[in-house]
Amino acid sequence: MGIRRKGFWGLGAALTIGAVAAVAMTTFATAASGSAQHVRWDIIHLAGTTISAGGTASADAANGGGTITLTGSGTFVAPGSGGDSHGVTGGGTWATSDGASGTYTVVGLADWEFANLQAPVLIDEIASSGRSNGNAVLAISYSDGSRGVLTLGCHGPGAPPGIFEGITTTKGYTTYNEAHDPAPGVDANRTVFHIL
Repeated sequence: MGIRRKGFWGLGAALTIGAVAAVAMTTFATAASGSAQHVRWDIIHLAGTTISAGGTASADAANGGGTITLTGSGTFVAPGSGGDSHGVTGGGTWATSDGASGTYTVVGLADWEFANLQAPVLIDEIASSGRSNGNAVLAISYSDGSRGVLTLGCHGPGAPPGIFEGITTTKGYTTYNEAHDPAPGVDANRTVFHIL
């Protein structure tokens, strides 16, 4: 009889956890498909399996145009109907391989594409829930007067194929379109989204 109870309680716990996960997935799927989403984005640190805000990510420009390295975080409101938005905050710092540096500010959202929620294998010091894979394209303004777009890609645990991890950006006419790939044991070139 004791074994049956153990099995019953184990099954009950598994069903409860499964039901909670299904409700959460349904909630986020509904949010992704029709209503506005409030999203936080970060270029992150990764130490072991712990993620935190404040990391760096780099990309190379075409035709020998050098490298840019960014920090940053912020938020945006993505309209349920898709499209752009000026409901944005945030920015960060930039530095190029030719020695120039400064700050940038996000001025608009051009596109947000939610892919899925991440598998719960990381320790998250940024937010307690809503960690997501996907990509976003942000309009940005640099402190030296140039403008550009910042594309963030998050291909975290459980992501479907087709999403890059890291950043690409433009700064004036320079196109930093070759994202540096994240490497095991290297604390760079990673991003994350949280649906708030």
